[in-house]
Amino acid sequence: MVIPNDAYGGTFRLFAKVVARWGVEWSVADTSDPAAVRAALTPKTKVVWVETPSNPLLGITDIAAVAQIARDAGARLVVDNTFATPYLQQPLALGADVVVHSLTKYMGGHSDVVGGALITSDADLGEELTFHQNAMGAVAGPFDAWLVLRGTKTLSVRMDRHSENAVKVADMLTRHARVTSVLYPGLPEHPGHEVAAKQMKSFGGMVSFRVEGGEEAAVEVCNRAKVFTLGESLGGVESLIEHPGRMTHASAAGSALEVPADLVRLSVGIENADDLLEDLQQALG
Repeated sequence: MVIPNDAYGGTFRLFAKVVARWGVEWSVADTSDPAAVRAALTPKTKVVWVETPSNPLLGITDIAAVAQIARDAGARLVVDNTFATPYLQQPLALGADVVVHSLTKYMGGHSDVVGGALITSDADLGEELTFHQNAMGAVAGPFDAWLVLRGTKTLSVRMDRHSENAVKVADMLTRHARVTSVLYPGLPEHPGHEVAAKQMKSFGGMVSFRVEGGEEAAVEVCNRAKVFTLGESLGGVESLIEHPGRMTHASAAGSALEVPADLVRLSVGIENADDLLEDLQQALG
């Protein structure tokens, strides 16, 4: 298995601490570089796993290019599409074999449900996944399923507003003296901007940035925010802020997936954009 050098901390934990015990070997590659993915493949590789945009560094992978590389090697491409949602990006249409969604996030959209989904256009693979789901008991309750269904009905309008607000937030952060780097694929200077523009409808609601002053300064920004609520989750209608190094990605500390200590991650909600900008400006001081 090949995994990205930037991935959700829980995903890394699953690969490194759980499936590795079963004898599954994994290697790390910068999936934004197709050549790096090709170099990481071995004759034993069965799965290439990518996130695009990635969590928390907002890296972009060219899905079509990596799908072809995986196919040529006899491997399957799995794309975690949680940040983009099916409204902004359709990995199956670009050659992916399986799409993963944390339904807890944008698909539910209201921070009131926990769930996940695997989607494939391969009928045989779909039957195999359904068998494993039944065997292992990972079946959503009726009310949880209803909450996700409710969320899908407003997904498009929510994602449009998330994206509109995120662009404004990212633009303001690029001009703030205390911000040393802004990670958002909607910015023209982002290294994955052209690929994202090609395969996404818009650039989503997740923004990360690095703060002058290191880890303590980043934590202080999180603590000072008021409209942005401190929380590990993302994708709800409300804006959230977190320190990945101490929160969502603590399990990746000391690994190839360790995140910068001065990094702050935002899930930009659908509130009034001026309120969000004012809050971040006061939090940054």
